[in-house]
Amino acid sequence: MSPRVVLVGPMGAGKTTLADLLAQRWGVAVRDTDADIVAAQGREISDIFVDDGEAAFRALEREAVARALAEHDGVLSLGGGAVLDEDTRALLADHTVVFLQVGLTDAVKRVGLGTSRPLLMGNVRSRVKALLDERTPIYASVATHTVDTDGRTPDEVADEVEALLEEARA
Repeated sequence: MSPRVVLVGPMGAGKTTLADLLAQRWGVAVRDTDADIVAAQGREISDIFVDDGEAAFRALEREAVARALAEHDGVLSLGGGAVLDEDTRALLADHTVVFLQVGLTDAVKRVGLGTSRPLLMGNVRSRVKALLDERTPIYASVATHTVDTDGRTPDEVADEVEALLEEARA
């Protein structure tokens, strides 16, 4: 069993929206590792960060990703920081991974300035920029395909992902 596609990228790239759209188009299940963690822990990710710290959250995330990669055969969306873990990156090597790339302006618009995301405390724009600068090369390193989401509708992005996957199967 293996996901049909794994979506990675920073917050604001549209992973959750695109996962839902692709799953609907293909008639398969959608799974989000952040949602898995929230369900298993019975509390929000921001609470886990505050109460237990980022290291504890990353351990939960690593386990959730490994489990989802082994159990899920639909569309899988990973949390933005999941690819930071070396073991997770190694597991992704055996899967079709689409990096949803987003620029600073679109990411900030999509995330919003009044966010409850734990890694965006303080100046949202500067934190998003720092995260993009730090993580973009890592997302690219695990990606089978990269799709730019800036200025595009979810349907346009989904169309490109479908075309790339069809091309790869041909």
